[in-house]
Amino acid sequence: MAAKADFETSDGAGGAEVRFTGRLTLARLGDLPARLDALGPIAALDLSGVERIDTVGAWIVTRTANAHDARISGASEEAQRLLQALADDKSEYRVHRDRRPMWARMLEQLGTASAGVWHELVGIVDFFGAMLIALFIQIRARRRIRWNAIVTRFQAVGVDALPIIGLMSFLIGIVIAQQGAVQLEQFGLDVFTINLVGRASIRELGLLMTAIMVAGRSGSAFAAQIGTMKLTEEVDAMRTIGVSPMEAIVLPRVAASTIVMPLLGFYASICAIAGGGVFSWIGLDIPPLTYIQRLREIIPMTDFWAMLIKAPVFGILIGVTGCYSGMQVRQNAEEVGRRTTSAVVAAIFLVIVLDAFFAVFFSSIGWN
Repeated sequence: MAAKADFETSDGAGGAEVRFTGRLTLARLGDLPARLDALGPIAALDLSGVERIDTVGAWIVTRTANAHDARISGASEEAQRLLQALADDKSEYRVHRDRRPMWARMLEQLGTASAGVWHELVGIVDFFGAMLIALFIQIRARRRIRWNAIVTRFQAVGVDALPIIGLMSFLIGIVIAQQGAVQLEQFGLDVFTINLVGRASIRELGLLMTAIMVAGRSGSAFAAQIGTMKLTEEVDAMRTIGVSPMEAIVLPRVAASTIVMPLLGFYASICAIAGGGVFSWIGLDIPPLTYIQRLREIIPMTDFWAMLIKAPVFGILIGVTGCYSGMQVRQNAEEVGRRTTSAVVAAIFLVIVLDAFFAVFFSSIGWN
C-alpha cells in the first residue's frame, strides 16, 4: 500500500528542519497541511524521503517554504520540475482584498462599463453599414434576394408571436383602464378612461410592449441561432463556397422583423383597446358602441402615423442587434448564452431610448 504523506522534524539553526516521507500526492496528503501550519518557524524542507509528488504536494511545499523563508533540499528531478513550474507562475496564491477607496473602484467599474457600451455601439453601427452595403448589392441584383428565407422568418417573427402578443396586449389594456378609472373616478371623469386607453395604446404602449416582446423572443433567437452557426463553423463554410453570410443569414432576419413590426404593433394596439373596452363595459358600464364612437373622436391620425413611423425603426434595431450579437460569438457555447442576453438587453435599451427620442420629436412638430 502506498505510504501516506508524513514528515519528521528536528531542531536546526533558525528553526525546525522538516523531512518529508511517503507520497506527497492529493490522495495521500491527509491532515499534513494542517500539521505543517501548526509548526513554529521552519528553516529547511528535505524532500529526499518523498516517494512521489504531484502538483498539489509541490504547492504545499512551495507555500510552506515561502511562508517561513525556508530552503528546499533533496528534491528529485520530478519534484524540481514541479517546484520550478510553480516558481515561474507569477499568480498570487491568495486573493487579496482590494484596499482602494470605494469611489475609486466605482469610477473604475463605471469607466469599464462605459467603454464596453461605446465599443458595442460602434460595432453595431459598423455592422449596420455592412448590412446596407449587402442590401444595395441585392437590390442591384434582384435574383440574389432570398424570398424563401424572408417568408420563413415572417412565420417565426410574426405569425408565431400573435398569441402571446395578443394576450399580453389585451391584459395591458385592462390594466391601463382599471388604473386610469381608479384615479379618474375621484373627479367624476370616468369617461376619460377611454381617452387614456385609446391614445396610450395606439401611440406608445402597444408598439413599445410589442418591441420589447419581439426583442426578447426573436432578437434572442437570432443571436442564439447565428452564434451556434459560428461555433459549428457554418458561417465560415458559407464564405468558403462564396455565399455571403450577410445576405444569406442577416438580411432575411432584419427584413422580416422590419416588415412585421408595424403589423404586430397595430395588432397589439387593437388588442389593448379591446381589453380596455371589456373593462369599460363590465367595470364602468360604458356600452361598446359608445366606447368605439368615443375612440373615433379622440384618436387623431397623427397617433397612427407616429406608430407606423416608429415600428420599422424598432424592427431594424431589434434585427441588427440580434444578428450582430450572434456574429460576435467566437469561443465556446457559454459565449452564445452571454451574447444572447446581451442582444436582448441592448435591443430593449435602444428601443426605449429611441422611443423617448421619437416622443420629443413628435411633440416638437405638433403631433401631440
